[in-house]
Amino acid sequence: MDLTVKPEHEEFRLRLRRWLHENLPAGWGADSLAQFRSYEEEVAFMRDWQGQLYRGGWAGLLWPKEYGGAGATTIEQAILNEEMARAQAPELINKVGVHNVGPTLINYGTEAQKRRFLSKILSAEEIWCQLFSEPGAGSDLAGLRTRAESDGDGYRLTGQKVWTSYAEFSRWAICLARTDASVPKHKGITYFIVDMQAPGIQVRPLRQITGGTEFNEVFLDAVYVPRDFVIGKENEGWGIAMNTLAHERGTGYLFKEQVKHKIAVDRLVEMIRQAKRHGRSVHPALRAEVINAFIRVEIMRLLNYDTMSRMSRGQEPGPDSSLKKEFWNRLSQHLHETALALEGPWSQLMPDDPRAIDSGRWQQTFLYSRSVTISGGSSEIQLNIIAQRLLGLPKE
Repeated sequence: MDLTVKPEHEEFRLRLRRWLHENLPAGWGADSLAQFRSYEEEVAFMRDWQGQLYRGGWAGLLWPKEYGGAGATTIEQAILNEEMARAQAPELINKVGVHNVGPTLINYGTEAQKRRFLSKILSAEEIWCQLFSEPGAGSDLAGLRTRAESDGDGYRLTGQKVWTSYAEFSRWAICLARTDASVPKHKGITYFIVDMQAPGIQVRPLRQITGGTEFNEVFLDAVYVPRDFVIGKENEGWGIAMNTLAHERGTGYLFKEQVKHKIAVDRLVEMIRQAKRHGRSVHPALRAEVINAFIRVEIMRLLNYDTMSRMSRGQEPGPDSSLKKEFWNRLSQHLHETALALEGPWSQLMPDDPRAIDSGRWQQTFLYSRSVTISGGSSEIQLNIIAQRLLGLPKE
C-alpha cells in the first residue's frame, strides 16, 4: 500500500493532538488509574471519557456514519491509535463493544439490531461483555456446553461462562450457546445477544493476581433471549464468532499497542542511562535484550501496516491475525521481563512503596502480561491456527 503521509493525514493528526491536549484530564498519565478510590469510580470515569471521545467524533472512526461512526479510513484509525498511545490517554471502557460487537453487528446483524445497539456502544451509554469462554471450553471454544433450548418466540440459555471482562457493569453481552447437540460441535452453535439484566443471570467477580476484579464468571439459569436477538442464523454462530475473534486479535489493537511498546522501550533505554549516571553498570546481555525489544517493536509496526493494507482493500481479518496476536503476546512479556531485570532489587517493591521505580507500574503490568498468552485465544490455539491455516500443515 502507499505509505506516503498526505497533507490531509497530517491535518487529521494535528487536529486530534489539539483535541487531546484540550480534553485530557489535568495531570493525566500512565499511573493515573491508581488514583481512583474504587473500581466503580474508575469505571464511571472511563465511561465519561469514552462519551467525550464519542461527542468529539473520535469513537468508531471506521464505522459507517449511519450507525454513529465517522466512515474514516484505516490510516486515520491508525493515527488515532498512535496519538492516543503517545498521549497516554485513558483506554475505552467499552472495548468489547467497539472492537468485537460493533464489527460483528455491522457484518452480520439485522438492520434493527444495528439501529438499536451500535450508537450506544460508541457513546458507552451501554457497556458490553463477551460470554464465550467456559470452565471447560476456553482454548477449545467449540467444546462449550452452555445450551439454548427453544421456548416459544425465543430461547432459554443455561450454563456458565468465565473470564468475562466488565460483566458486572455490562448492559448487554454477546454469547455463544449450543442449539443442536446432535451435529459436530462446530456446527451446532448459535450467536446470541443477551440482556445482562434478565432474570436468571448471576455475576461473580474473580480476583486476579494484580489484585483487581476486572474478570468475572457468569451463570445463566434459563435466561430468556428473544429470537430477534440471534445474530445470523441458528446453528451458524461458529463462523461469525471466528470473525469476531479475528477483529479482537487484529484490528482492535492496530498500531496502539505498537506505540505503547515503543514508549516502553524508550523508557528502558532511559533506565540504562540512569543506571550509568548513578555509577551502576548494566550487563551487556541485558542491554542486548533492550535492543532486541526495539527490533521487535519495529517488526510489529510492519505487521500492523500489513493489517492496515488489508483493511484498506476491504478485506476482513483472517488467520493472519493469529500471527500478529502471538507476536504481540511474546513481545509484551519480553518487555516486562526485561524491565524488571533492569530494575534489579527494586523490582521487589510494590506500588505502595515510595522507593518503587516508576511508582511500581512495571510490577503491576508484568503481572497482567502473564495473561496475554491466554486472553483472546491461548498461544497454543494461535500456533495451531498459524500451522494449519497459514502454513497448510496437517492437524495431526
